[in-house]
Amino acid sequence: MAASPPPDPPLVVARDLTKTYGSGHAAVQALRGVDLDLPAGELVVLLGASGSGKSTLLNLIGGLDQPTHGELLYRGWDVAQADEAGLTAYRRDVVGFVFQFYNLIASLTARENIALITEVSRRPMSPDEALDLVGLTNRADHFPAQLSGGEQQRVAIARAIAKRPELLLCDEPTGALDVKTGMLVLEAIQRINRDIGTLTLVITHNAVLAEMADRVFTMSDGRLELARVNSHPRPVQELSW
Repeated sequence: MAASPPPDPPLVVARDLTKTYGSGHAAVQALRGVDLDLPAGELVVLLGASGSGKSTLLNLIGGLDQPTHGELLYRGWDVAQADEAGLTAYRRDVVGFVFQFYNLIASLTARENIALITEVSRRPMSPDEALDLVGLTNRADHFPAQLSGGEQQRVAIARAIAKRPELLLCDEPTGALDVKTGMLVLEAIQRINRDIGTLTLVITHNAVLAEMADRVFTMSDGRLELARVNSHPRPVQELSW
């Protein structure tokens, strides 16, 4: 019988990842020796209270900050030791970011906000294709002020994924939205993970969202633990809020 092929290596690997802000008596240890493997194509939820280290970990993985100690690899490339030019290319070509607040340019339409990204990307989809993935084809020519909060967040998601990132990092993407609107945003994130195969990390304090993920981690006092593995993640529509 033929041997099974070896599993693909993780897309992102962290080992003993530590981040300390300040020094001496004023030092704050935001991350304390985090180990993490993130395979391509997974949808991962990271739970934890404010101040637990979630956003610090997201910023390190996304190349927005660098660790004090430890190893952080993307496809074997050392993100932790990269220079600013390398980090800029990594953020531009590999990572898509979605934050709690949408950061859209008010004077540009939804399509034009996305075009800002596609014009500098190596292999982008069209703005209209990205808007279709988040269900906003008919809102392409609307300005942010003409869109609801949920629609603005979905435009922000479309902007993040228009460059076809391998890694999508979402920091409290529904934190400013009501439950019904938040579900539409989560459906868009789940669809992108399924249809494009983007490794997606969603940071939240809402434990209900754990049911939509392949794996769930919790953070407390800068330490990371695997909380659960879902063999069959649930569609967002089935989550009990």
